[in-house]
Amino acid sequence: MVNFFTCILQFKTSTVDFSQSCCPGQEAPGPVTPGAPFEPSQPPVIEGFSPSICSTPESFKEKFLRKTHENPMVSIGCLGTAAALTYGLYCFHQGQSHRSQLMMRTRIAAQGFTVAAILLSLAASTMKSRS
Repeated sequence: MVNFFTCILQFKTSTVDFSQSCCPGQEAPGPVTPGAPFEPSQPPVIEGFSPSICSTPESFKEKFLRKTHENPMVSIGCLGTAAALTYGLYCFHQGQSHRSQLMMRTRIAAQGFTVAAILLSLAASTMKSRS
């Protein structure tokens, strides 16, 4: 118990010598070597990740079409959500509260479909990359 308080007292007064352990039964920690400094001009090194650099950058339209062809269900869900929202707001403006409520419920279902499509496509691409 005395050794513990000695360690605490030495630590608080900043006179701890890290080359020797002040507590019996414990080894002294090894030397601390700082890692390579962060270099903002270089991309980070991530273990197991090798980025591919495209020779020709895609335009917004090309990327949109490629993503739509890769996973059409997400696009269908987004269009359904937008259509239900738009028609529901139109019905609300016209005073058709029952139909507006129905369209808002339909919008929630379409959003759920979209989220499910995103998750399934993510799972499929993960399984595809593993094999």
